[in-house]
Amino acid sequence: MKIATGLNISDSVEKTIEQAKRLRDLGIRDVWSSQVTGPDTLTALAIVGRDVPELNVGTAVIPIQPRHPAMLAAQARTVQGAIGGQLSLGVGLSHQVMVVGMWGLSFDRPASFMHEYLEALGPMLRGETLNFHGERVTAVTTGEVGPRGVRAPSLLVAALGPKMLESAGALTDGTLLWMTGRDTVRTHVAPRIRDAAAAAGRPEPRIVCALPVCVTSDVAGARERINKSLAIYPTLPSYAAMMAKEGATEPADVALIGSKDQVREMIGEVAAAGATEFSANTIGTSEERDATLELLAECVR
Repeated sequence: MKIATGLNISDSVEKTIEQAKRLRDLGIRDVWSSQVTGPDTLTALAIVGRDVPELNVGTAVIPIQPRHPAMLAAQARTVQGAIGGQLSLGVGLSHQVMVVGMWGLSFDRPASFMHEYLEALGPMLRGETLNFHGERVTAVTTGEVGPRGVRAPSLLVAALGPKMLESAGALTDGTLLWMTGRDTVRTHVAPRIRDAAAAAGRPEPRIVCALPVCVTSDVAGARERINKSLAIYPTLPSYAAMMAKEGATEPADVALIGSKDQVREMIGEVAAAGATEFSANTIGTSEERDATLELLAECVR
């Protein structure tokens, strides 16, 4: 199982590059950055990938509603060409509270919308000519979108529910998970996406499991900090459903918290559950974050 961590791009470009170089120097080679309300993630990762070419970079995730698949394909292929081919493009549906309440867009039948979007996006990422007319997505091209001769970025989708996991397995390279515990990966995510990929004749899918992590001697304090900083997630239906499957009521219930040896064992349990990649969202004091990064680096080595 590959080990990755989150790359915070919300500060200045200089601080982002400094953080990326530190992760590289620790031996970590895979990083993921989110797209919420801060900087444009693909633009930031283009800069990171040029300045720190040793890193494999990924988006976790780009919401699809504000972006036509042709525009996203062109942007992703441009970044892929600029950084030498180490981009993973993770896309997702975001949440109704943001899509409707903040953007004024439709959140109707989100799973079917994502399926059509992926049917259009995948071929364009591969540089194929496309004439796609779905119920809600239309995409027509006359040639390669974006720069010519670029290898397609790896395409993943934030898939948690059954229909989304089936689409991910059939149409993409894998899934990106968040707030999804080890038992849920083993019993729900891994079987569904692997069966869908096999039925579509696709390779074994990537299963990227991201969870909060804190190496600490103060477990109670760490739980409190995690629950406070991630308090929104139990209020979002898709994540609440995954937490319920795990028997979790608070974000800390799915987090990996404890000593180095305890967290290392928990990371091993993530691998045993079927994840192919683990991305740590480090949360805690500066000392706890440093200890967590040191453990991740040890796991990589």
